[in-house]
Amino acid sequence: MTSATSTSVTTDGFVVVPRRHLGRWIGAAVVVVFLVWLGVSVSRAALDWGVVRSYLTFPVILTGLGIAIVLTIAAMVIGLLMGVVTAVMRMSKNPVTAGVAWLYVWVFRGTPVYLQLLIWFNLAIIFPVIGFPGLAPTRTIDLLTPFVAAAIGLGLNQGSYTSEVVRSGILSVDEGQTEAAQAIGMPRLMILRRIVLPQAMRVIIPPVGNEVIGMLKTTSLASAIGVSEILSQAQHIYFVNSRIMELLIVCAIWYLATVSVLSIGQFYLERHYAKGATSKALAPTPLQRLRAVFGTARSYR
Repeated sequence: MTSATSTSVTTDGFVVVPRRHLGRWIGAAVVVVFLVWLGVSVSRAALDWGVVRSYLTFPVILTGLGIAIVLTIAAMVIGLLMGVVTAVMRMSKNPVTAGVAWLYVWVFRGTPVYLQLLIWFNLAIIFPVIGFPGLAPTRTIDLLTPFVAAAIGLGLNQGSYTSEVVRSGILSVDEGQTEAAQAIGMPRLMILRRIVLPQAMRVIIPPVGNEVIGMLKTTSLASAIGVSEILSQAQHIYFVNSRIMELLIVCAIWYLATVSVLSIGQFYLERHYAKGATSKALAPTPLQRLRAVFGTARSYR
């Protein structure tokens, strides 16, 4: 005879009691105590939150944020283009093409990005004039402004890492699909554009999304060559008013806000390219999760 209650079940003389998860509750209590302690400590710290609020929308800070975002976009465009081209070159059967691609990756991954920025910024020392076929020679110092030097330096460095991501994505696609496309007479570039890359994107998007977020934070290194991004602007301000922590918190807030927006974009891109590529259900969107939570709460009420 089996009887059941809301808390236990009796089966053949044995009482089955639901697991209490004591360790889980202890861990939650420790986390709550730590958060309370952290909140109290921050509230008692010698910080002027009024200064934080006043500088959060300060025009110079917003200008620096805009420069950081534009520099991130420019560097990632260069990095993605170089990454795709280099990945295809490295997979080429031509030893010269593959060797040049390998050399590019070796050089730009093997030296610090800070060093590369300094080299691009000071390139005018060894090449005072740059000439292109059909165009009049131009002074290097006029062509390589701090922003251009930063975009090129960050972009080429990023391209060396992105090439490995793209190459791994291409290798993840079944070779049988490429062979089938070749059998019906599709050219190599069309196969890459219409068949291989769309399927490789589900492998490429997650690490590239992380690299975009990392690039936004790496733009702070551009201040070393005179680019006035948000952190550089904040430093210029706190050198005058000595509100160091307040200005750094302002930068942290804007970095977190921008990264949050980028993370949302990455989520929806991953969701888009995951369609039809897996047997698992697509991950719920943040809006769907909120609806599920509040819907459950309403059903309980």
